[in-house]
Amino acid sequence: MTGASAGIGRASAIAFGARGDRVALVARGTTGLAGAERDVREAGGTPYVAPADVSDAARMQEVVDEVERELGPIDTWVNAGFVSVFAPFDEIEPEEYERVTKVTYLGYVYSTMAVLPRMKARNRGALVHVGSALAYRSIPLQSAYCGAKHAIQGFHESLRTELLHEGSGVRTTMVQMPAVNTPQFRWVRSRLSREAQPVPPIYQPEVAARAVVYASDHPQRREYWVGGSTVLTLLGNRVAPAILDRYLARTGFDSQQTDEPLDTSRPDNLWEPVDGGEGPDHGPHGVFDDRAHDRSGQMWLSRHRYPVGITAGAALLGAGATAAALRIARR
Repeated sequence: MTGASAGIGRASAIAFGARGDRVALVARGTTGLAGAERDVREAGGTPYVAPADVSDAARMQEVVDEVERELGPIDTWVNAGFVSVFAPFDEIEPEEYERVTKVTYLGYVYSTMAVLPRMKARNRGALVHVGSALAYRSIPLQSAYCGAKHAIQGFHESLRTELLHEGSGVRTTMVQMPAVNTPQFRWVRSRLSREAQPVPPIYQPEVAARAVVYASDHPQRREYWVGGSTVLTLLGNRVAPAILDRYLARTGFDSQQTDEPLDTSRPDNLWEPVDGGEGPDHGPHGVFDDRAHDRSGQMWLSRHRYPVGITAGAALLGAGATAAALRIARR
């Protein structure tokens, strides 16, 4: 489990541990990794801590060697690590853009490169890529992150077709997430005037974690969509992307910021973890518990997509396109 020290990665590691799995915890932050190790053990799992920066391809090869030596053959690999920068495109430095791309996109690639040969040799295994609705529909102020998520989507589809061509027993799937209440919004590098927030509706990381665990057990599906907002966004983007462009240009700046002024003195995790050394353990949750949903009815529909999922999808598509058009019409 990469990105295991906090957020979706931390919640997913705990969910795997709760069913008695052996869980390798991969991340940079020492305090967060120690907390994840404790949580997985208390949940009933067997943790193994493997500190690593996923943008280091050589280190990820070492991690796979260590994990298989300590825990045995890797059955499931979940990619979830990322960093980001909240800023307009022309306020992001080239080295910052490169860093986001290396961690958020190439981190998935390097991790998969390290583990895939082992899985292919055994002709079994599941690769689960934690994605986002932003892998299909970009929004303002997150161009580096959106670009990386689009790249992951393309990488995933290409790899999937190659595995199908080979008749491989290895499967790859992607879980497209909604806005999630994770700690990233208080440690992401930001040049906004106010503190960043996920675009409502917001879901708890445990919702995402349940989807990750389900996808790992059912990796035959090419992807899963979590949250009604993800469905509306992705289907709406297929039908009326130009309308969404205008809608997001109008609403996407304010909706990603709270009323709280940005704390310019706080650290960010772009280059170094904020939970390293004596840093705090942030855990799975961010600061939006009072606004976050702990369930997703849409995820249930995704698991039972025939025939209910198709009917619901068509209804949501019509509702989403109509709502978007009405919003634009009211400008």
